[in-house]
Amino acid sequence: MSNAGTAQTVPDTGAQDPAGDRGIDPITLAILAGRMEQIADEMDATLFRSAFNPIIAEAHDASHGIYHPQTGETMVQGKNGLPIFVGVMAFAVKAVIDKAAEQGGPKDGDVWIFNDAHIGGTHLSDMRLVRPYFRNGELFCWLASVGHWHDVGGAVPGNYNPAATEVFQEAVVLPPVKFVSEGELRTDILDIILRNTRLPQSAEGDVNGQLGALDLGIKRMDALLDEYGGATVTGALAALSARAETLMRKEVDALPDGRWEAEDFLDNDGITDAPLPIRVALEIRGDRLSLDFTGSAPQVAGPINIALPTSIACVYVAIKHIFPALPANAGVMRPIDITVPEHSLLSAEFPAPTGGYTETILRMIDVIFSAASQAAPDRVVANAYGTINALSIAGRKSNGQRWVMFSFYGGGHGGTPEGNGLNHGSAPISMATIPPVEILEAAYPVAFRQWALREGSAGPGMHRGGLGAVYEIEVLEENGAEAFFFGERGKFPPKGVNGGGDAAVNRFDYEQDDGWHQPPMTSKMRGITLRQGQKVRLQSPGGGGYGPAADRPAPEVARDVALGYLSAEQADQQYGTAWRKNA
Repeated sequence: MSNAGTAQTVPDTGAQDPAGDRGIDPITLAILAGRMEQIADEMDATLFRSAFNPIIAEAHDASHGIYHPQTGETMVQGKNGLPIFVGVMAFAVKAVIDKAAEQGGPKDGDVWIFNDAHIGGTHLSDMRLVRPYFRNGELFCWLASVGHWHDVGGAVPGNYNPAATEVFQEAVVLPPVKFVSEGELRTDILDIILRNTRLPQSAEGDVNGQLGALDLGIKRMDALLDEYGGATVTGALAALSARAETLMRKEVDALPDGRWEAEDFLDNDGITDAPLPIRVALEIRGDRLSLDFTGSAPQVAGPINIALPTSIACVYVAIKHIFPALPANAGVMRPIDITVPEHSLLSAEFPAPTGGYTETILRMIDVIFSAASQAAPDRVVANAYGTINALSIAGRKSNGQRWVMFSFYGGGHGGTPEGNGLNHGSAPISMATIPPVEILEAAYPVAFRQWALREGSAGPGMHRGGLGAVYEIEVLEENGAEAFFFGERGKFPPKGVNGGGDAAVNRFDYEQDDGWHQPPMTSKMRGITLRQGQKVRLQSPGGGGYGPAADRPAPEVARDVALGYLSAEQADQQYGTAWRKNA
């Protein structure tokens, strides 16, 4: 589904026969849908409980799914993994299908591993393992696991290098290679991987956790097919995909026909301090929906590019937010046409750096929401805080042991048609959670001197946005540390919708001997040297407001002031003074 002169976008994945559900009664279909989703959920849980690094174990930055044997399309995903991963993994699985075909086809017990973002989407920190599942000697489906590893080499601990101009400065690039051959682990591949990370113990623990999750998936698939048989399960998968497409068409057909546009900007690419536009035109004609990103910035030198698979997966995530009741499989995407310009920021080509992909897909979601709010205001929320604020603080302890504290941080969600936005939530691209302060302080030589809601950060509106947060982190290690920061929304605030106001912008400060400073690039900086006792302070954005601020009830404004969500002066500026009668 692409227009002439544009990059290839969503492949036609209608390989499964919708007639495959003949003879499956609705109750059996519902049971099988739940059973297969449970398999993915159990794979998620297995990795979360066995991974060594807190990005997976605590933040749940990982995902598992079941994929079509020939096309690689998503058939089943779990409820707890990252939705962006499930979307891009269809491309990753297809890459492995093609690689396996070159090598004589997959064998039972094979596992491929890779992190190449231009093939499998997202960025190099996300390690993918893909395994075929055979039934009676025939390939039935593929199982896949992806997780964000703590460190995969590169110039910056934690791999979020804001100054990277090619992928080789971000991490080791691993193309799809056979990691396990018919049940035998290839230790030479493992040795290469572990030699190219600052934290080999963490990497080995994570990869073993992913292998364990795939093993569990095989066992659960065996049990499922033993009980129901391969033909019934295949028919159920085809039926679920076909019905998802039908439901999507009905949802789109119920919306008005028309064309709506929106644009927003990234602060810069970390190399040149110039804003970069992300534009979308959303069009509805009958039961088809199109999204055209023509006019978005061209490919840039810095690491906020994304590969085409990531753009497609991002659209999938946004669509799932707008139509939350739809099933989560590839059938949802069949009535959607996506146009992404060639050589753009949204279809970058190897070896363009992609480490900060999260910032770009968040802006894509923002513009999709802004456009969709004009077509269906009752379905869409205002912009969330729009950055994961990737912060890495690293160094060596007095005993020489290396440590790397990489984490992402929360902010406010947008106001909704039903109520206020969530305070201090996680990014809307995932189910990942913010790592607990107790875990971070126990694992690393740092102390959080502030972890609080940020006053006045929410966008005003009939339903205000959620509040961002303030994090202040002190280095305790006597050898000091080095910090690397990769964020966004430092210049362009999260937008309100349907008349709602914008939220506060992002702000990052770091302490030096002569006082506090801000990055020259506002939201990106590497190589910040910190002495023992010096701190960094992150003030994340809130969410945009929904509906005109004049429509917010005065008692609600007074309550916000009483709770410290905004000052009296800020309330006067945003809502007028009528609220004071209720103070």
